[in-house]
Amino acid sequence: MRRAKIYLMLIFLLITTIKAMAQDNNARVLVLIYSDSGGTYELAKEVKTGIESGGNVSAVIKQVMPSANAKLKDIPVATVEELPTYDGIAFGSPVYFGNISTGMSAFLAKTVDLWTSHSLEGMPATVFMSAGSGAGKELALQSFWNSLAVHGMVLMPSGIRGNEKIDKEIPQGNSVLGTTSLASLKSTERPSKSERFLAELQGESFSKIVLGLKGTFEKKNLKMKEMKDINKVLEERHIILPKAPAPVGNYSPFSRSGNLVFINQVALKDGKILNPGKVGVDITNEQAKEATRQTMLNVISVLKEAVGGDLNKVKKCVQLTGIFNTDGNFTDHAALMNAASDLTVDVFGEKGKHARGTLGAYSLPVNSTVEIQAIFEVE
Repeated sequence: MRRAKIYLMLIFLLITTIKAMAQDNNARVLVLIYSDSGGTYELAKEVKTGIESGGNVSAVIKQVMPSANAKLKDIPVATVEELPTYDGIAFGSPVYFGNISTGMSAFLAKTVDLWTSHSLEGMPATVFMSAGSGAGKELALQSFWNSLAVHGMVLMPSGIRGNEKIDKEIPQGNSVLGTTSLASLKSTERPSKSERFLAELQGESFSKIVLGLKGTFEKKNLKMKEMKDINKVLEERHIILPKAPAPVGNYSPFSRSGNLVFINQVALKDGKILNPGKVGVDITNEQAKEATRQTMLNVISVLKEAVGGDLNKVKKCVQLTGIFNTDGNFTDHAALMNAASDLTVDVFGEKGKHARGTLGAYSLPVNSTVEIQAIFEVE
């Protein structure tokens, strides 16, 4: 009986060791893209297939910012902080006038902390792009390489790998620096079969580099500040958001351009203007502060709608502008606006700190004491 237990224990230890060794031989790759109409995403899928073809490397496709495109809207958005957690990164972008796309460039601009902490040094990287005419693709790929070289990443080119198997009867987007697709040439479906083949081959080759370099560089994760869940913050501070006011004209309650959300609101509460009239004439400063706080609650309520119900997607309050219904002698606008600023910082913490403007107006719509114009940066 004792001998049988020893055998079972040895078998268990052997299985555990084998599993640990198998996990140690596995690697994770991020395929990070910006895509306008889906061309770069199509290449990304082929790159992912190639990366995973050997069985030891897994890949996930993420984009640098949300997209309203039906093909792209469900792709998760990457954060800068997660980049060092991978064993390699394949970057994909459209070509913009011989350069990286604006979306990808904006994301790379946020990696300064990764650069100063050497967090990506020694990590393998490869690049693929979707071009229009094909002119300027090498310039764009080179500019991509320059940004990654500054991080000290190990760059994998495509060379002429796979060139002998592509269809040379039609223009192709192959390049020695990385696969590209000639998106504007519609003589064949784009990416073409040859371009897809090259992208998959690039992914397959990249996976070998990733496995070969795994463990040779230190993963220096950025220390992320612990951020409180905004819903918890609202609950702890007993802040109840009103129902977002509906527009009463031919306009939207918010407008989004890229990662910025623009909102205008007045002191509406339960369908009526709270404390209407001129400050110092019809209402007191304290009543104006109450109306200002209510207006900011309305702004945050609309903001919640703009981010699909998740205020944790708010990255920063960029600016607040308070316009107050006053006579010509009133000068205490800033003290009134503090009610909005304090509420914003209470809810969003450091992300709530903002630039601010205040001014007076002879009259405001629906006799509201205040109107607030807000700009937020969101994911």
